[in-house]
Amino acid sequence: MTTAGRASAGVALLAGLGLLAGCGGSATGDAGSPGGAAPSIGVQAGGDEITVKPTQFCLDGDGRRYQTSPPVLEVLPDTTISLTVPAAVAEAGWSVQVFDKDLKEMIGTVDVPDGTTTFDTITTSDAAPPTYYLVVVEKSDPQACSGLSGAWPVGFIRTDGTLDSPAPSPAG
Repeated sequence: MTTAGRASAGVALLAGLGLLAGCGGSATGDAGSPGGAAPSIGVQAGGDEITVKPTQFCLDGDGRRYQTSPPVLEVLPDTTISLTVPAAVAEAGWSVQVFDKDLKEMIGTVDVPDGTTTFDTITTSDAAPPTYYLVVVEKSDPQACSGLSGAWPVGFIRTDGTLDSPAPSPAG
């Protein structure tokens, strides 16, 4: 995919985040992050772990949306995807939502066992389309933050077995 194509995919991702299913308010307030900042998560798929910032989060009782560009990773088939969340998010509970390349149609949901900080049972070939998004979604209190929960999206482009670049890198 070209840089322009990746930028378009990022724009579609940001536009589609309002469509996320299962959004409640954060049960953790600031999720235990230092200085009251929204926490990030870690994602690894064959290369170095990258940091993913949330596009929305319930912070100190206020629902907030962030202007951040989610990363898009170019990945090989059958590579394990490792998702790591902060302890407070693990305590609240979380799941992984799988969306199409336009972030318009939810393909499925993967439940994560309660208390799990690192989940690594998804591979890059589990989703049928070669381009898709995984969105880590914090389970939360539906009465907090006017129904807004933490959401950390990351895009994946599955190649035909070769990579154009030596390791995945975050966008923007």
